[in-house]
Amino acid sequence: MACLEMKLHTVLLVFVLSLYNFLDKCHCTEVSDGKVLSITATTPEQLDILRNISSQYETVLWQPASPFHIMADSEVHLYVPQESLLNVTTLLQAHELTYSSMVDSTQSLIEMQTRDDPQDPKSMGKFFERYHPLEEIYFWINKTSFDHSDMVKVDLIGSSFEKRPLYVLKVSSRVNSATPKSAIWVDCGIHAREWIAPAFCMWLVDHCITQYGVNRDITEILNAMDIYVLPVMNPDGYDYTWTTKRMWRKNRATHPNSGCVGVDLNRNFDANWCTSGASSNPCDDTYCGQFPESEPESQAVANFLRSNKEMVKVYFSIHSYSQMLLFPYSCSYQQARNHQELNEMARDAAKDIQRYYRNQYKYGPGSQTIYLAPGGSDDWAYNLGIDYSFTFELQDRGRYGFLLPPSYIAKACKEGLQALKSISLKVIQRSQ
Repeated sequence: MACLEMKLHTVLLVFVLSLYNFLDKCHCTEVSDGKVLSITATTPEQLDILRNISSQYETVLWQPASPFHIMADSEVHLYVPQESLLNVTTLLQAHELTYSSMVDSTQSLIEMQTRDDPQDPKSMGKFFERYHPLEEIYFWINKTSFDHSDMVKVDLIGSSFEKRPLYVLKVSSRVNSATPKSAIWVDCGIHAREWIAPAFCMWLVDHCITQYGVNRDITEILNAMDIYVLPVMNPDGYDYTWTTKRMWRKNRATHPNSGCVGVDLNRNFDANWCTSGASSNPCDDTYCGQFPESEPESQAVANFLRSNKEMVKVYFSIHSYSQMLLFPYSCSYQQARNHQELNEMARDAAKDIQRYYRNQYKYGPGSQTIYLAPGGSDDWAYNLGIDYSFTFELQDRGRYGFLLPPSYIAKACKEGLQALKSISLKVIQRSQ
């Protein structure tokens, strides 16, 4: 036993030293300071100008996801690097496009998100109220499963394009049962730049561990169902946002006939794949890939869910931003077979968020609430037979967007957790 403990201690020490070396090199995102503008086009000419601007000048669309979705009289959120700001604003003014500044300095927000200076009193918050680079998340996964082996098991379901592991945490009650339980699936971080999503998955696991037997809702959920949590579905892209390009969205797959990199994993599932709302151009942020499940990340999730489709009753995919609770379909305007039931669940969850946290969330089918988005994981899971399939778009509505400061993590996670509990409890009640 002593020998085993010494080996474990040595392995842990080596890992911590490796982590320290990594972190010493980390937080080196290539930051080009800039602004995020809110722009509205009203005429066909202005629409053409805005769509053209949003694909040039090193700009990055925050909302909507692609120029195709830019519509008249709809607010567009566009990141403009400092060196392009004069050209872009001159064009906007020349064509009388209405715009205002939402974020005055992206660099200062990125520094706030990545700050982890122990000498800085602002960084001394709780572990789950900070954003963490990928290696810290991996370390947390291993430590959590070791420290709480009575509730948490880790399953390796596959690896990413760059061969990073895809770890799923199975969170269960402490009550052993011979009867197989139904399950809830939660994935986070399918889009690399949406940092609040992995933060939510970590928050969720910790909340389950610390509140089981204390909080009535969590105890009831875990006694009835296991929860499978994939904290980072897109580890390559997520790591890239920490080391190279903060606004990156896709995975990091290379393409044989293009110098552009990456596939939008939430356009890569077999749900009206690569139809209107996705792109067949590898250079676009909504590139659908060469075929459904062409990417190892989406294939790993799909294989796991196919193998466990009788067990998984609820599917949640966590995203940001815009404060929405969405359900199928996003890939078409077709109504889900249990539309009324899903709508009532999302409505009640939104009411709970407003009651407890004084924040408003829109709800409805994805295609009607946002725009057409084929190839999404939630629609695919629903078609697989998981009748309760939801996508949460967490805080905020655009004041900070993808650069949500760490001080907002707790409230954003509590809102998402409230919706998850509300829906899960209703599924449990209806299955009894």
